[in-house]
Amino acid sequence: MIYTLVIIGILVLGVFIFMQQAVFGTNPSGERLERIKHSSNYKDGAFQNLNPTSVSAEGVSMIKLMGDFFFNKPEVPEPLEPLPSVQTHLTTVPDYKPSIVWFGHSSYLITSKGKTVLVDPVFSGHSSPVSFFAKAFKGTNVYGAKDMPAIDVLVITHDHYDHLDYETILALQPTVKKFYTSLGVGAHLEHWGIPADKIVEFDWWENQKISDSLELTAVPARHFSGRSFTRGKTLWSGFVLKIDGYNIFIGGDSGYDTHFKTIGDQYGPFDIALLEAGQYGINWPNIHMMPEETIVAAKDLKTKVLMPVHWGKFALALHNWDEPITRLVVEAHKQNVKITTPLIGEVVVLDSIYPEKEWWKK
Repeated sequence: MIYTLVIIGILVLGVFIFMQQAVFGTNPSGERLERIKHSSNYKDGAFQNLNPTSVSAEGVSMIKLMGDFFFNKPEVPEPLEPLPSVQTHLTTVPDYKPSIVWFGHSSYLITSKGKTVLVDPVFSGHSSPVSFFAKAFKGTNVYGAKDMPAIDVLVITHDHYDHLDYETILALQPTVKKFYTSLGVGAHLEHWGIPADKIVEFDWWENQKISDSLELTAVPARHFSGRSFTRGKTLWSGFVLKIDGYNIFIGGDSGYDTHFKTIGDQYGPFDIALLEAGQYGINWPNIHMMPEETIVAAKDLKTKVLMPVHWGKFALALHNWDEPITRLVVEAHKQNVKITTPLIGEVVVLDSIYPEKEWWKK
């Protein structure tokens, strides 16, 4: 019994020491926490979704989740060959109209008339606190912090590892004018050395006019947050970006719910919506959309064009790597929703260039 207790004690101590690493960030405190406590979306010590939302499906236990993860692997979780990409010089992207360059998963750069907006950059080659887990597919980690232009606006939708990457933030920090994110996420950034005056946090529906031609509004999403064992200490958001007369929806992560129609009615129509289309599963149907639901969300938002993201770089769910885009394309054609499917690094130009090649097919 004594030996068992000693072993358990050593394991607990080891986990505690491991969790002190900077990559895990820190929970909000002080003035940040006081502001959070005044949010109508914060109740019982955690942020809440607009409608009751369980992270896992009813009746799905942690044991089942872990069992499926280890023993119910998809047939083709990642590409058999390196994925193709386009090498674009990001400092010379045509920006007479808003242009978008996707870097895989949920990372992309928006440029317009000299302004730059970078969303959820993850350039470390992995989307986890350790480098050997959730590694990027071969051929997808072809852009890094060194390739980015100076960034006026860096948007972080929420604090999960596939959206907020410690290594990338440290590398980008010297060239970023300001970070814009959801309530509480600034605690991680400040913990990593980002000056507080370079961080702007939003509650849902809050708005900031950054310049005469650039405006950002945080809107609800149906998801959760957390970089350790606790959840809901920081908020998760989508964003409405108005830039040079164009209206862009930055989706972040979200399960399907009525908030998409509310956002579409209040802020739409959109010129383009960047919505998640992957990493879904029957074990967690409320916090990530199925591809068919992504099409419904696009219609709710009244968007002219849908650009699917949150796929094509990491295997974070129990589906084949190309299943999300395959299902989405089929449903988009059925529902007559215009989509654009650029390669990593390929330029999308609003009202002008919308790549549609199904490059994932052999």
